[in-house]
Amino acid sequence: MQIQTNQKQRELKDHGTFAFPVNVSHENLFSYERSSFFWHWHPEIELTLIVSGDINYQVNDKTYHLTTGEGLFCNANMPHTGHMYNKEDCVYISTTFDPRIIYGFESSRIQTAYVTPLTLDDRFSSIKFSPDVAWQAEILANLTKIWEISSSKAPCWDFQIQILLSRIWLTLYQNTEPQTETLPAVQRDRERLLVLLSYLHDHYQEKILLEQVAAQINICKSECCRFFKSHMNESLFDYLLHYRIQKSLPLLQNTNKSITDISLLTGFSSPCYFSKIFKSEMGCTPREYRKNALKTPSPEAEPE
Repeated sequence: MQIQTNQKQRELKDHGTFAFPVNVSHENLFSYERSSFFWHWHPEIELTLIVSGDINYQVNDKTYHLTTGEGLFCNANMPHTGHMYNKEDCVYISTTFDPRIIYGFESSRIQTAYVTPLTLDDRFSSIKFSPDVAWQAEILANLTKIWEISSSKAPCWDFQIQILLSRIWLTLYQNTEPQTETLPAVQRDRERLLVLLSYLHDHYQEKILLEQVAAQINICKSECCRFFKSHMNESLFDYLLHYRIQKSLPLLQNTNKSITDISLLTGFSSPCYFSKIFKSEMGCTPREYRKNALKTPSPEAEPE
């Protein structure tokens, strides 16, 4: 399975409901294709607690090696991805929530004074939680409680989760000292990156030239390559290949289209080149992947 996104790489899954915009889920990396979840973003906050194993978790240009008992805060609208570490599985709890579960209504005192300053401060796109730091250990303990309460569905479980999320947010606010104004350069770079990603996602089926990509943010080709790699920790070309392979998976699983047709639909110049890159990425040929996929029943639930 893999995370489902739109053309701009926003995750399509609902994180809770309008009445209670919180989703708590038990996840493991081995359940994803390539034992990793692909780049995506969503307007909700995401809090991750590592139950067992290790994961390389990247948010924008920051990569964290998280181990058992550690956690991570991923701010709203931040592109993030996670990869297997040392070829071993990682089990984790993901808690995603709309900040309005904390502040209640638009322009409330809680929103303007305590929530918005943190969600708009680019210095805190992500924060690693360690059990060795007292205030972070407190957050990790509350995340464990949220999972236990969510699993039990005991009386007032949703109210208890709201209270715990508010405690977590207060602890974050008190220990980060967010500023109310976003730094212009940081904001500009975030917008530039989203423009580049949107262009790649919209045109991955076509032949893409580097000058076309660079023109989207009015910089030269070499600066475009440097900028992309500095923020994504991989080259623009490698990212595009990974994305094309990712888009080919549902076509192999859910359609009867030929390998040749799929290679052209996902932007590869030839089926031979598609098969070469696919085997390098997935460890098998497209034909072998399709054969194995037909033997595997589809998961009942959407991935986180």
